[in-house]
Amino acid sequence: PMLEKNPWEAVFNNIIGSRVIMEMASRYATERFVLVSTDKAVRPTSVMGASKRVTELFLHAYRQGTVTRFMAVRFGNVIGSSGSVIPVFRNQIEQGGPVTVTHPDVRRFFMTISEAAQLILQAGAMGQGGEVFILKMGTPVKIVDMARDLIRLSGREPDTDVKITFTGLRDGEKLYEELITVGEGIVPTKHEKIMVLRADSQAVFSASPQEPSISLDAQLKELYMAADRFDAPAIKKKMRDIVPEYVSQDTASIL
Repeated sequence: PMLEKNPWEAVFNNIIGSRVIMEMASRYATERFVLVSTDKAVRPTSVMGASKRVTELFLHAYRQGTVTRFMAVRFGNVIGSSGSVIPVFRNQIEQGGPVTVTHPDVRRFFMTISEAAQLILQAGAMGQGGEVFILKMGTPVKIVDMARDLIRLSGREPDTDVKITFTGLRDGEKLYEELITVGEGIVPTKHEKIMVLRADSQAVFSASPQEPSISLDAQLKELYMAADRFDAPAIKKKMRDIVPEYVSQDTASIL
């Protein structure tokens, strides 16, 4: 929600920040580079997800003509990390409730901190350059079911001892996340819990570090200028130009 109101920060941090680090990795011949992306980059509806997808595309374009191997991983929700929903729920339960859930049908993929660390390390070890690695996270979990389980684990009963309140989806929030998008195919790896995808749809932006894709580079420059002006509508429009599958709340209202 913070980036929905301040989309230029997504450009400055997620896109420009990542690009600077990629350029430095290439300049100084870093052996391997692993970008941490998110399942929110798949058919994004949020500024955060769209900015991560833009960064994936730039990484794919930047990988050629350099000794550095550039790979990406897509995270689900990391249990126990800063900002994780579980500590929030526990705190609400300790205070007697209510436990706040955005929507009764919201589902999310979850992974542990150790799984997240292993995914990064394994991607760095297995990657040859240009791949996106994904952890097999099983079936997405209904957030309201997780809330009810945590209430029961505290020795109380949901809806009786501790109420659950539905607050409504926040700007840019989906009911469920996806791991891959149209045109992406999953391939197994030698690690039983890790998959890799090679997205032919990204090939349109392939280029070398000396001359990143002309079309992508030109669009990124326009995106940077919009961010420098703190022009939220222009930022979202340019993100949609780069990531056509990005549908923001304001786009949906127009459509």
